[in-house]
Amino acid sequence: MSAAQYYVEHYRALALPDEHLPWLRRLREEARSRFSVGGFPSPREEEWKYTNVAALEKKLFVPTVGAPAGAADTNALARLRLEGAWSLVFVDGIYSAEHSVTADLPEGVIATSLANALEQYPDRIEGLFNQAVPEEAHGFIAFTTAYFRDGAFVHMPAGKVLDKPLQVIHFSTRPDGLAVTRNLIALEQNAGAGIVETYAGAGDSSYLTASVTEISVGENSGLQHYKLQSETVKGYHFGGIYAREARSARFRQHHLAFGGLLARTEIHAQLGHGAECELDGLFLATGRRHLDTQTLIHHRAPCGTSRETYRGIAGDRARGVFSGRIVVHPEAQKTDAEMSNRNLLLSEDAEIDSKPQLEIHADDVKCAHGVTVGQLDPEAVFYLESRGVDEPTARNMLTFAFANEMVEKIRLSSLKKLVQDELLSFLPQSDIRKDWL
Repeated sequence: MSAAQYYVEHYRALALPDEHLPWLRRLREEARSRFSVGGFPSPREEEWKYTNVAALEKKLFVPTVGAPAGAADTNALARLRLEGAWSLVFVDGIYSAEHSVTADLPEGVIATSLANALEQYPDRIEGLFNQAVPEEAHGFIAFTTAYFRDGAFVHMPAGKVLDKPLQVIHFSTRPDGLAVTRNLIALEQNAGAGIVETYAGAGDSSYLTASVTEISVGENSGLQHYKLQSETVKGYHFGGIYAREARSARFRQHHLAFGGLLARTEIHAQLGHGAECELDGLFLATGRRHLDTQTLIHHRAPCGTSRETYRGIAGDRARGVFSGRIVVHPEAQKTDAEMSNRNLLLSEDAEIDSKPQLEIHADDVKCAHGVTVGQLDPEAVFYLESRGVDEPTARNMLTFAFANEMVEKIRLSSLKKLVQDELLSFLPQSDIRKDWL
């Protein structure tokens, strides 16, 4: 039995929140039909040539039926929580009210589970759902549309600004479990928010997380969006972040990938007139990890500005992938776009594939991109050794410095501390002290 057949068979057993919504049932049925025919993406598809998900055909994961059977590790959740933040917590893909913190949200702000929102705000959801994902949706997007049971719904009314971050935690507890979620984030005009998505799991279990986040940033609104992917060493992860920006909107996204045996995140943005987009990212792959980041920015209107800065580190026998594409459409005159990707190899067996792309269909634009893949500078290592630092510590210090330039761009101090702790845990025999930072 193929993976597609297996999941189609399980489809009927799921309690899905769409019985009273014909439009959602129709979307699910169309998605399930596409997935049953095409299955998960193949390396034969150009955008998946570096990432083979054939392992998902061999290892079949069990969807959550009914309430989650696993209990969230409160200590693990405490480690993931950001100090002073509101939170929506999902355990094995299902909202956990007991672990969430939503008291004292500003009046009019909605932060709840998508399943609840489909009951309370179905018309609002219909206007947002499936609006930002690519028209030619691949197998994973079809999969999430067909199988999601829950996710986060965040709505910011016009003029509202959050004075502290909102964290959305997705935590997996079940070995061989499947957690599928869809998240919707919408800011009306002149609104502002900082939202952090965090993905992690318990122990060293193997599981599959598939999550799609759709974002709508209204006119003259600003969203700082962070994603921390810290799945277990045996976890599988697919994440998609798809944003639409209205006139003069500002979208800043920071992607941090440290976990998972096989993990891929897509980040797409569509810019309106005068919109600004900043994409920053860092991945650190060790062991046998395979970490893939794909970005796509569509400049669809004049006077848009975009900046991309990504760094990757790969050691042992790990593999990293970065593919960044900027498309400037004919009507997008006065576009200003830059992309930079720098990568560091820590061993001879590690590999990083980088593919920057500019596709320009307008003549009055300013666009540039650059990419490097290299190793630690031997002279820099020698310089530290000559001052009494042993070689492993010297290499760790230089690696940390390379990565920390991206970590320093995080504007939330509590998240920056959490990420630095994650980064230090990956450096073997590290003698770097926290009080140096």
